[in-house]
Amino acid sequence: MSATEGDLFTLAVDCGGGGIKASVLDSAGTLHAPAVRVATPYPLPPDRLVSTIADIASELPAADRVTVGMPGMIRHGVVVATPHYVTRSGPRSAVDPDLLAAWTGCDIRAGVEARLGLPTLVLNDAEVHGAGVVSGTGIELVLTLGTGLGSALFDGGQLAPHLELSHAPVRWGVTYDVYIGQNERAHLGDGLWSRRVRRVVEGLRPVFLWDRLYLGGGNARQVTPQVLARLGDDVVVVPNQAGIVGGVRAWSLGR
Repeated sequence: MSATEGDLFTLAVDCGGGGIKASVLDSAGTLHAPAVRVATPYPLPPDRLVSTIADIASELPAADRVTVGMPGMIRHGVVVATPHYVTRSGPRSAVDPDLLAAWTGCDIRAGVEARLGLPTLVLNDAEVHGAGVVSGTGIELVLTLGTGLGSALFDGGQLAPHLELSHAPVRWGVTYDVYIGQNERAHLGDGLWSRRVRRVVEGLRPVFLWDRLYLGGGNARQVTPQVLARLGDDVVVVPNQAGIVGGVRAWSLGR
């Protein structure tokens, strides 16, 4: 498909620990087909992720370019580290040394681009999510609540270098990923888990001094109204669909 910059169609792929979903959007961010979602297959070496993305793309309208958001530290389309895809059977299972070796330094952007024959952008999934919601004014932090914790920081719409906050200890060696991840939400229930989310937000507030904090990801809507009321007007819950819609705006991000 040939297209000018004004009418490009983007295949936006949101890769998570539990599911991979995608759709095709026009330049205004309007979906041109319902999102297709599949469970994340494990074990998941890079070529299997690329094949999964290609299979999903085959069910969707044609596109001119591809945006992939995936968990972990991604620099210029190259995987520095990814937490879930190096495990034998998914989040919280044992790390497979062969998968760890396969993913470390993997140019996943080049792999997707070669398979689909389209220009490709690969970012951390929280960064793509943030691209779909930030206003471009001031310091804006995005925290995604899902399998673990994702984060992205923007300054005037410019994307800051990625920090893996999820791996930092909250207390007693427990990381953010564990402290407010999906496993703990299922164990504690939404009420107690939401209180943990509030502690995390209040603990990070003096670190970032944001103008706006966005809570996204699949579990953001599980934060209780009582906790949301206490977080303040500078904290906003945004729909998980931003992980798809952000696939268009991600191409115009400054960094």
